[in-house]
Amino acid sequence: MVQVTEIAKKKVVDLMQEDGYNAEKDFVRVGVKSGGCSGLSYELKFDNQTQEGDKVFEDNGVKIIVDKKSFLYLVGTTLDYSGGLNGTGFVFKNPNAQRTCGCGESFSL
Repeated sequence: MVQVTEIAKKKVVDLMQEDGYNAEKDFVRVGVKSGGCSGLSYELKFDNQTQEGDKVFEDNGVKIIVDKKSFLYLVGTTLDYSGGLNGTGFVFKNPNAQRTCGCGESFSL
């Protein structure tokens, strides 16, 4: 399961509305792909359809889809949002990551 902090929820809802999605029925698709300085990087986008093999969760009022391949890498991850001096954007707090890059956008197991 992927958890969502309160501040991330607020940002997700705002961005979904700006992009024409409805936070009450549409999804945040979270995934992992090869790339980045540490080997794997996170993907985050909005979606209104599920695919075969998707895992669907809801936390803090946010519906989340994770594809079957990415699920194993993301179990227990918390999606947060940072608006501080070190950068603005979504932050993945992944207990499975053994090493992350300096920007926090990629990781390795």
